[in-house]
Amino acid sequence: MNDHTQLVTILDDSHEIREILSVALQNAGFETKCFGRATEFEHAIRTMSPQVCIVDLGLPDKDGLSLVNKLALDSGAAIIIISGRSMLQDKIVGLELGADDYITKPFEAAEVVARVRALLRRSKVDKNKPADQIIRFSGWIADFDQHILTSPAGKVQSLSFAEAQVLHLFLSAPNRLISREHMLEKLGGTASDNFERAMDVRVSRLRTKLQDDPQNPKIIKTIYGAGYIFIGDMV
Repeated sequence: MNDHTQLVTILDDSHEIREILSVALQNAGFETKCFGRATEFEHAIRTMSPQVCIVDLGLPDKDGLSLVNKLALDSGAAIIIISGRSMLQDKIVGLELGADDYITKPFEAAEVVARVRALLRRSKVDKNKPADQIIRFSGWIADFDQHILTSPAGKVQSLSFAEAQVLHLFLSAPNRLISREHMLEKLGGTASDNFERAMDVRVSRLRTKLQDDPQNPKIIKTIYGAGYIFIGDMV
């Protein structure tokens, strides 16, 4: 998929910031849609499928973090938080709730464009390999094109962008240790406690969706201090 077909939504109550980001992203070849209020954005996204959602936490009509969490659970879009909140705890909470990146204000528009491109590069799956799009394991079916997971009983649930990234990483290397360093290299981020906590949360969410008991795992095993091993049966 080329940049010009990729939609980036911008949710920020500052008209100036919306304009700056929209112009920079459009100049980089992206399509953009801008919103000043969360209610307006939530209504519009029902009929859109953005690849990336840029969300300001300081919204006038809704808590930005709750919106980020809802997006992570309900959409397949990558999520970038932009915020004036620079405390480490704010970043940790944002990542734990499902954001894929966190940019502190003030920022350079070029940096945001670079982060958007980096996220899209990491999420891109080779369209010439349809087998990579739908993978079956342990009775489950993961559809990475639609970002959905189907249980052995036929129950369908959505995968967030971040959950899909982690699951695809596990499925690409079954029965091999996926170290935190490898996760950092493949999924991006900064070597820090907040990245590790964010990864732990994403794996925990995956386990919940896969009905995988962490005390007696059948699919994802934790190797404490080292990383994870996918031990499910590949079809």
